[in-house]
Amino acid sequence: MKYVLAGGTGALGRSLSADLVARGHDVVVVTRRPAGGGPYRMVGWDGDLAAELSGSVLINLAGELVDRPPTPANVELLTRSRVEPTRALAKAAAGGPPAVWLQLSTLAIYGEGGEHVLTERSPPADGPPQMAGVANAWEAAAQGAPCGRQAILRTAVVFDRDTPALDRLTGLVRWGLGGRVGSGRQWVSWLHAADFLAIVRRAAEDPALSGVIHATSPQPVRNAEMMSAFRRVLRRPAAPPTPEPMVRLGARVLRTDPALALTGRRCVPARLTETGFQFQHPGLNEALTDLLRPS
Repeated sequence: MKYVLAGGTGALGRSLSADLVARGHDVVVVTRRPAGGGPYRMVGWDGDLAAELSGSVLINLAGELVDRPPTPANVELLTRSRVEPTRALAKAAAGGPPAVWLQLSTLAIYGEGGEHVLTERSPPADGPPQMAGVANAWEAAAQGAPCGRQAILRTAVVFDRDTPALDRLTGLVRWGLGGRVGSGRQWVSWLHAADFLAIVRRAAEDPALSGVIHATSPQPVRNAEMMSAFRRVLRRPAAPPTPEPMVRLGARVLRTDPALALTGRRCVPARLTETGFQFQHPGLNEALTDLLRPS
């Protein structure tokens, strides 16, 4: 099969490209700075996108990293970096529709989920703007785009080796800051990278999968449980909690968004479970053991 990855030079894109190439697929990455010499072709956004998209599996990952302060300028950047490429792809698809359009999105579209168990049938939230606002705009830009079938992968935080999410958490634990964050009761929806890759393959190949799909482990955990799992796997002692004011202060120092740690969502992959999808790493402790063991 031919796969076109839009914005495929980030961590998830690189993992996807390597996985698909290893399975014998033709991979094309659409990027602002195409280069040659790799195991797949790279093309610019000003190239003949219609010809590349025609009959392909399009995976749209385009967008700036969310790990930044939620200023109005940054919210506008996060939105623009997703909406404009998506609209460009939709325009190109009119001249060469992909067979499958896999639209990446985020479970942050539900904002603060509290104790509710969220499935694909749950309504998106109205805010905060850097989460639900950006995600709603991203998904709306892909709505109605010409294609044979479209699936929207609302994705949890993906844990993989040498990526910002896992590196930041392991760093905090190793520095002795591995206690619960805030109340510690906020739910964390997470996913092992191997399961993310398998979900993408399943969504590309299964004609029954269209519309919203949750790409997340079937076992969400509370923040306190997650931090305990990191300490256990890294063999670190108990650590004091980080109160919410300290989280907000630390976010300023690290130039990140405190809501990434303080809000939570208890999301489950109802549609994947209904189709019999088997997760390789459904539990957090085992997933972290796999990812953090010495290579």
